[in-house]
Amino acid sequence: MNNTEVMEKTSFSLKSYFSWNVIRGIIKTGIIKSNVMGMIAGLCLALYAFDLSFAAYIPVIVLAIIGTSMVVGGAGAINNFYDQDIDAIMKRTQSRPTVDGSINPKFALWLGIFLTAAGLVLLYSASMLAFLMGLLGFLFYVFPYTMWTKRTTVLNTEVGSLSGAMPPLIGWAAVSNDLFHPVAIGLFMLMFLWQPPHFYAIAIRRLEEYKAAGIPMLPVIKGIKRTKIQSIVYLILLMAASFLFWPFSKFLALTMLLLTIVWFAACVYSFNKKDDQKWAKLSFIISLNHLTILLVTMIIFSFIR
Repeated sequence: MNNTEVMEKTSFSLKSYFSWNVIRGIIKTGIIKSNVMGMIAGLCLALYAFDLSFAAYIPVIVLAIIGTSMVVGGAGAINNFYDQDIDAIMKRTQSRPTVDGSINPKFALWLGIFLTAAGLVLLYSASMLAFLMGLLGFLFYVFPYTMWTKRTTVLNTEVGSLSGAMPPLIGWAAVSNDLFHPVAIGLFMLMFLWQPPHFYAIAIRRLEEYKAAGIPMLPVIKGIKRTKIQSIVYLILLMAASFLFWPFSKFLALTMLLLTIVWFAACVYSFNKKDDQKWAKLSFIISLNHLTILLVTMIIFSFIR
């Protein structure tokens, strides 16, 4: 191979590493967006609860947004590196850069480490407690979830939900040290209880893929009917959790309650009237709208004093 060919090959290789499509696939930008929205909702509600000025906290808000994005993206990149063997089996993950040969998988690992470290530094600059919440979220996602329970137990969804419930607390902690405030507890319970029925719907829709990859998701081990019933149980708990917001704002409590009732009613009504794939698709779509509408409502509510 002559020097020109070597240079062209190297150039192509570097371009693939620094392509936005490749980076986006490694850090999971969709997950970053949903987590950052949750973080912003927690931060905005803390500003509202303690009657603090939004303008005075702009530097903290910027640090929290960028820091959370980097930590979540870093955790996603490390997850991609660790899961490349099962990602190669599942259809929905076969196009990830760590699987399709776009990059050396070790690039995802080092990118994840760099992003996480930088993100935690930024969260520390916002507040020590925000740093601790970000660190806890990262540790739960990478170690108990990715490296242990995801491949060993049906409780993997609940363990992963602990990590997914941390972003609102990062936002809250950037402003307040009171993590036992009813709203902070309500935000944690909202995010924790929302995730199982959401991911159960994905697991039902991708049942054969999870079976092939050997991942013990609930419908794989306990069956679809049990998974549908357990989803409904979580929705009942989610309805009950809406009352944690009642002393703070009856409007937010009722909004969460009504949105969850819609989700619950749709799952119960279609339990035997739709086939399992259609039931799961309906639950999945409603879950996305449920969380998006509720978090956006919380953010807007915080600005209307």
